[in-house]
Amino acid sequence: MPIDDALPALVAALRSEGRVVLQAPPGAGKTTRVPLVLLEASLADLSEGGGRILMLEPRRLATRAAAERMAQSLGEKVGQTVGYRIKGESVVGPATRIEVVTEGILTRMIQSDAELSGVSVVIFDEFHERSLNADLGLALAWEIRGALRPDLKLVVMSATLDAAPVAALLNDAPIVTSEGRAFAVETLHLPKPLAKTIRFEHASADLVAQAAQETEGGILVFLPGEGEIRRVAGLLAGRVSSDITIHTLFGAMSFADQRAAISPAKSGRKIVLATSIAETSLTIQDIQVVVDCGRARRARFDPNSGMSRLVTEPVSRAEAEQRRGRAGRVCAGTCYRLWTKGQEGALPAFAPAEVEAADLTSLVLELALWGAASPDELAFLTPPSAGGFAEAKRLLLELGALDVSGRITPHGRKIAALPVHPRLGHMLLLGGAAGAPLAALIAGRDPLRGAPSDVSLRLKAIENPKEFQRSHPYTLHRAAIQTLRSDAKSLARLVSHIKHSGPKYSTAELAALAYPDRIALRRNGPAPRFLLSGGKGAIMDEVDPLAKLDLLVATDLDGALHEARIRQAIPLSASSLRALFPDQIQWQKTCRWSRRDKRVIARREERLGALVLTEQHWSDAPEEQMAQAALEGIREIGLPRTAVSDRLLARIALFESDGFPQTESQSLLDSAETWLLPHLLGLKTEGQLRNFDPSEALRQMLTWEQTQTLDRLAPASFVTPLGNKVPIDYAGEAPEIAVRLQEMFGVSQHPTVGPTHIPLRITLLSPARKPLQTTADLPGFWATSYVDVRKDMRGRYPKHPWPDDPTQEKPTLRAKPRK
Repeated sequence: MPIDDALPALVAALRSEGRVVLQAPPGAGKTTRVPLVLLEASLADLSEGGGRILMLEPRRLATRAAAERMAQSLGEKVGQTVGYRIKGESVVGPATRIEVVTEGILTRMIQSDAELSGVSVVIFDEFHERSLNADLGLALAWEIRGALRPDLKLVVMSATLDAAPVAALLNDAPIVTSEGRAFAVETLHLPKPLAKTIRFEHASADLVAQAAQETEGGILVFLPGEGEIRRVAGLLAGRVSSDITIHTLFGAMSFADQRAAISPAKSGRKIVLATSIAETSLTIQDIQVVVDCGRARRARFDPNSGMSRLVTEPVSRAEAEQRRGRAGRVCAGTCYRLWTKGQEGALPAFAPAEVEAADLTSLVLELALWGAASPDELAFLTPPSAGGFAEAKRLLLELGALDVSGRITPHGRKIAALPVHPRLGHMLLLGGAAGAPLAALIAGRDPLRGAPSDVSLRLKAIENPKEFQRSHPYTLHRAAIQTLRSDAKSLARLVSHIKHSGPKYSTAELAALAYPDRIALRRNGPAPRFLLSGGKGAIMDEVDPLAKLDLLVATDLDGALHEARIRQAIPLSASSLRALFPDQIQWQKTCRWSRRDKRVIARREERLGALVLTEQHWSDAPEEQMAQAALEGIREIGLPRTAVSDRLLARIALFESDGFPQTESQSLLDSAETWLLPHLLGLKTEGQLRNFDPSEALRQMLTWEQTQTLDRLAPASFVTPLGNKVPIDYAGEAPEIAVRLQEMFGVSQHPTVGPTHIPLRITLLSPARKPLQTTADLPGFWATSYVDVRKDMRGRYPKHPWPDDPTQEKPTLRAKPRK
């Protein structure tokens, strides 16, 4: 196999250094060759207390397939030299030396045996996928090697990973690169970008049909999810020749159906419509062609809402290369790409690591169980998201899994021992086997199509599918029902030993225990809009039977950033809510600005999180708290302005470079708590706030020295030679006054303002107060333009003085005396 040339260097590096990073292109054979070669090289020596090789795979299908291929190459059955372990299934025996496991299994093994007794080598296959469990597993294994097991050997393998950062993480581990490729793959791009009017599924089906006409052999098609797979399968029906069989391949299928998709076609050709499950670690027999439709579906966790949402994104270049490699496994192949060569450069180099974007609740619990209060205590290739980490700790504290100092509680240890999300572990520990069907439903997929949101409908379908189908019009997803029934039985067995002396919980109460932050209270108004106890908003379809209810538990939401759509929920009674959370429901006194009522509201509220269950008027609320609420109103409606305050701010703005306060509206609002708050006492309504003049509050922002400087260098008024105060307008490009020309007689030096002595712009007025001339150089005006003004004005206003030399004339507002 192509990987064989690199294996001697791999064995030598592992023997001498105990750690190695292996880069090998897709199809090189690393998954099935490396464990066997390490076993043959006696790197898993029974005499040294080890003996087993663990290899981690990202998916259950890949785990089984890799174990079966290695066992087949040895002429054995799975469970002899090579075995596998996945969630709920273990096929190993006393003679097993190579165990292929899903990534979460390693974490469970480490948490139950910190030395990984009996394990000599841990191989992280397809590490480029950067799953949360793989990153955590590597961090834990590296700490074990450093603190407890210096003999533990680590191998990190990938086809498309940037190896240097991983090698650096492992204390400059050797990098071994295999250049061998199974077979050449020709890559074909679209000649021009798809028109925006073409639907994705139609374009995908067209490209698949084209590939079927132009090539021979099996075709593997990559699509983002089950929905797209089913729609493309429908579009292909009748478009491809009758000797082509269409298979589907996605995670929710039964293993038997998955095996049928990856097995060789019994006759003719086959098309396999698959999700990213087929991207790595699988050799699908007789595939010679790949059609990459260029999209991937990923989970994105929003720590602000505490919700995950599925997003469909363009594939990364690394993922596209992985997919392309599927076409060259068994012979020379062809890869069709649903994008142009030019568009390829805009694709991201790598998909984001799960630790950057996923729900970190399980990770935080595992770290707490390990004794690490912070991810900084372990060597993570990519640090977990700070916001996601904080949100996970908040939830675990609410579930009672962590104490206030962040240490794991006895209840948290029990939760961590269950192979489910901590929400569901908490629910199962309190509710026992009765909660198993609900836990399976929440963790699994929706078994109904076209049904409203009610969780109880789905639980009835799981309990008795035949009876449900007879009495309800909704379509059952048979494979999902089977999986959920099986998962429910497994979960029930896990908690069957727990003795429950507490109350028996209803289904709604169990849901509330799992989702204390998703208890939904209907908002006022006709639309079915809800406020969640965690503080976020949610909406529901108006035609949903649950839409008119006041209180629900939302067990499934789409995670939309603004308002999440409730996809599954169950009604909860107020009495149940109070019985479940007596310690969390508290009376609080609050003053706040009501956006709806446009006024300060003072209330005594009975609250569960963000939900207000009961409220009363708070008649003796402190004035300071009322003023603080009024300040929130100011921040909503904006800082009130008057002509006086605008002039004052314009004056202060001249001195900003001299350490005076900032005068932009946002800066003033940001600092309003220090200068404005004391002046808002007694103001409660929007009208009162809008009529408030902030001038005095603005003046009090200034120190005594600043006030003196402001009044001296940038006064509010210009004092004329006659002693009259003329307001200075600071709002324009330059400070400006308007004054009658005769009042400026005798002024031979132009007046200035501000620290940089900006000349005042003076509009000189006629005796009738009409503009005659605007100047920023009064001496220059007297010497030049005044002559022409005098000629025009002395005939029009003969009773007023128009001297030859205005600089020597006394200022006046009077007309000439009668002779």
